[in-house]
Amino acid sequence: MSAAVPASPSRAPARIAVLASRFNENVTRRLLAGAELCLRERGIPAECVDVCWVAGAWELPVLARGFLERGGYQALVALGAVIRGETAHFEIIAGESARGLMDLAVRYGVPVGFGVLTCETLAQALERSGGAAGNKGYEATAAALDAAAALSVRDGDPH
Repeated sequence: MSAAVPASPSRAPARIAVLASRFNENVTRRLLAGAELCLRERGIPAECVDVCWVAGAWELPVLARGFLERGGYQALVALGAVIRGETAHFEIIAGESARGLMDLAVRYGVPVGFGVLTCETLAQALERSGGAAGNKGYEATAAALDAAAALSVRDGDPH
């Protein structure tokens, strides 16, 4: 197994879409801050990044489809936080959001960074959005950029 090809300024995707859920915004703003930090560290100019807020994790796939249908995006990052409650709502929202985003990544051949937290408690979500467990928004963005860089190398584009 070979190591991942890291994205670098010379391999920076032309455009990146970042979709963030307003539901549990106290968590998703932290995920977005992590995503933006990763983009800056990778040399992606702010003018090459489109950030769009959506209502919740349920809406992420349909908005992602809209962005991917437009074309021109080398990567997309979906950010959200689904926190378990007392009903099956958690499983439906988390599972269908993940499935929808994966289906789009495969259909369009564009890496989709999955930064949708699925946690038991708000405390767990806060730990994963900039606490002791790191920032999954940063990690999802890095994964999407690395995959985009690997795809560009595969397609013969050294940049």
